[in-house]
Amino acid sequence: QVQLVESGGGLVQAGGSLRLSCAASGRTFSSYAMGWFRQAPGKERELVAAINSGGSTYYADSVKGRFTISRDNAKNTVYLQMNSLKPEDTAVYYCAAGRSALRDLVVPRSYDYWGQGTQVTVSS
Repeated sequence: QVQLVESGGGLVQAGGSLRLSCAASGRTFSSYAMGWFRQAPGKERELVAAINSGGSTYYADSVKGRFTISRDNAKNTVYLQMNSLKPEDTAVYYCAAGRSALRDLVVPRSYDYWGQGTQVTVSS
């Protein structure tokens, strides 16, 4: 069992930055692939970025060059650094853990555990 707790969300002006953190419980964190998803009102949950246990990463086209996912296995934590934020980045952001291959991490069903979400609001 893995429990995930996100933090770091908030209100920021367009062009600003935020760093989300996701702290995981359990001793097997390093073996899990981790993903950050977001869901805006009336929209489906979509993958923002993912990182596998080996450190390889995947980004949605909409955030490439602006967001960076990273992990610190010693701290059981995954991060999402978000720069040059836009109003369209406004959503609830969720972290998730799974054991699928990187190519399968795009879809929510590839993940076994989810955090409760943290709100990110970008004002124009």
